[in-house]
Amino acid sequence: MLGAIFGDIVGSSYEFNNVKTTDFPLFTVDSFATDDSVMTLALAEALMKSDIRADIDNFKRIFVACMHDYGDRYPTAGYGGNFAAWLTYHDTEPYGSYGNGSAMRVSPVAWYAESLEEAIRFAAASSEVTHDHPEGIKGAVCTSGAVYLARTGANKETIRRFVEGYYDIAFTLDEIRPSYTFKEICQDTVPQAMVAFLESESFEDCIRLAISIGGDSDNIAAMAGAVAEAYYGMSEEETEAIRRYLDEDQLHVLDCFRESFID
Repeated sequence: MLGAIFGDIVGSSYEFNNVKTTDFPLFTVDSFATDDSVMTLALAEALMKSDIRADIDNFKRIFVACMHDYGDRYPTAGYGGNFAAWLTYHDTEPYGSYGNGSAMRVSPVAWYAESLEEAIRFAAASSEVTHDHPEGIKGAVCTSGAVYLARTGANKETIRRFVEGYYDIAFTLDEIRPSYTFKEICQDTVPQAMVAFLESESFEDCIRLAISIGGDSDNIAAMAGAVAEAYYGMSEEETEAIRRYLDEDQLHVLDCFRESFID
């Protein structure tokens, strides 16, 4: 979860100013917590406010309410067009999306889950309230499962095999970097994020690799960073670096969730 927020904030400077290298400043004057961080925290709050194991439908209702509340409080976070409209009109029904919003926000589920089956089932539920297209659900499920496996001690080969159950990842970042362009759908961003993690040697290396391919940098780095945090951990300096980009309310949710399910 922290890794997703870290990746989002670092990637925010490069989403529309892509870099095709791993040599760049992690934080700039343009860095901020985008919709990826905002909706990750909304999901964390919904998990704390509900008992998803006992009543998954009630969790869905609470999560929808949390997203609307956060959308009202953080209207300039950079939401995608369809999701922004869904927030603006306080819609409560899903809209068939397969955008990567379902995957970039899902990491709290993987820390809440007590089994891989729960990480998959609860991720699907978190996606279905907005991104109910099969590809939207698949992106959330794959990301959540990879984070869960990473945090419970699985090696990279095990995580790779899990991801391969959902996507073709028979490529390297070096192969795709020259021609990779901006894409916002799960099937063209989740595999790239997972490969960034699999090729990485440390948490920071993962973030740099994810951003180096270009495209939807904040979302790709959020998804990759979520897995990398669970696998490598984060230093105190990395953890503290992102706190200055979150307000008091956001920090409260983050700290409460960490105390309950991570630390």
